[in-house]
Amino acid sequence: MSEAWPDSPSWESSCGIGLPRSSDPTTRRTTITEPAIDGGSFRDREGRVFYRGEKIFRALSDSAFKDWQALADTDFFKRASADGRIVATKPADIPAADLEDLSPVFLAALEHERLPFISYPYEWCFGQLRDAALLNLDLVSEALDENLILKDSSAYNIQWIGSRPIHIDIPSFQRWQPGVAWVGYRQFCQHFLYPLMLTAFREVSFRPWLRGALDGITPEECNHLLSLRDKFRRGVFSHVYLQSKLLAMTAKSSTSLKADLRTTDLGAEIIKRNLRGLTKTIRRLDPGGGTSEWSSYAQSHSYSDQDETIKRDFVARAAADRRWRMVWDMGCNTGNYSRIAADHADHVVAMDGDEKAIEQLYAALRSEGNEKILPLVVNLADQSPDQGWNGKERKSLPERGRPELILSLALLHHLTITANIPLADLVHWLASFGSHVVVEFVRRADPMVERLLLNRDDIYHDYHLEEFERLIGDRFRILDRTTTHAGTRVLFFLGPSDTAVP
Repeated sequence: MSEAWPDSPSWESSCGIGLPRSSDPTTRRTTITEPAIDGGSFRDREGRVFYRGEKIFRALSDSAFKDWQALADTDFFKRASADGRIVATKPADIPAADLEDLSPVFLAALEHERLPFISYPYEWCFGQLRDAALLNLDLVSEALDENLILKDSSAYNIQWIGSRPIHIDIPSFQRWQPGVAWVGYRQFCQHFLYPLMLTAFREVSFRPWLRGALDGITPEECNHLLSLRDKFRRGVFSHVYLQSKLLAMTAKSSTSLKADLRTTDLGAEIIKRNLRGLTKTIRRLDPGGGTSEWSSYAQSHSYSDQDETIKRDFVARAAADRRWRMVWDMGCNTGNYSRIAADHADHVVAMDGDEKAIEQLYAALRSEGNEKILPLVVNLADQSPDQGWNGKERKSLPERGRPELILSLALLHHLTITANIPLADLVHWLASFGSHVVVEFVRRADPMVERLLLNRDDIYHDYHLEEFERLIGDRFRILDRTTTHAGTRVLFFLGPSDTAVP
């Protein structure tokens, strides 16, 4: 996306502002300009995502449109759309000339349902990746019953409405021909199965691997990462070891494996047998590891009930100031304050760097069927960047839609002292969103700050309440404030200032 349009959403997103259009004076029609074209859907030569205002469209080639018609006619698609497992989609009335601006191959277009917020697999907890994998397998199996199949099995094709996973890539469904294998199998393993195995068997987080390689973990890499003992676990020999050997063989082969498969009697039941085996394997995978310091924080901290009540009431008053379209809870822990904000918001993105805390929150939200709070594993000192081809395939957090309200509770002292981020930078960062902010400043006399400084040289000369008040005074309006914990913690409700210092 052009830097002139920083609030433009990524192709999957739907919560950004309207995108620019240019008027062609010679034809008096609206043309699709470059900033309105998605930067991450270019790899599909049969389709391309673009925007008009806040609406999301997908241009299709003749072949892709015929696949869409076959999909739309199935009971499977009607059922999966109705129960929210596949994004709601309908034909769009877009002039043919506009589609030609994208590519001469595009002849038709679809309009997709808007989603609250776009996330990526390297921001999910184990349970989210596992549930997304199971949804993918279910969709392949059900589609196969009506002679369709998923040609792609990318984890990026799954998104979330709160705790509900939803498949968004309509053109990845195509008509299936007997004798043709499930070509998305390897991608499914790289994006879902191998990352889950890495965490379940080796207790290694899959997130850095997926963030570092958008194509996922290869069979060869997974085979080297797992131990000899792991090779005897369910599914490892067939899905990891044999795949890695097969790829090594095909790399040296001069014949087409795809052509060879078409000459075999490959029926739907063989594919379904593989799907059932994968489902059983994935259901048995577990992240293990018990609890972490922060996942049990709500039960183990020494705060008094009175202090907790003051804090909850303050957050509730701020959240009730208006109806918020989007709230971000930065450093959400297990989501107590995300839930308070959700009472006054359409959607809440709850972020924390502790994967166990997010795992616990996701499990609770999933059991409730909560579709308002999206939990994500995000290290705010090392946030997801723009990346992929030309830095446009995957977007940073602000590029995917900005919040109207931010909760930053008991967070700043960790970012300043643990991550060594200057306090001025943190205040500038919070102000850059142009949002209302509920922020908690934990003073030096607080036991938590004393604990953080216990084994560190105290080089944090900027970390004082007086300096914090000076900094927020330059960039915010203080709408409300209160103190808790005998004055060692100060809560602020801030509004964006019209005269903020740049």
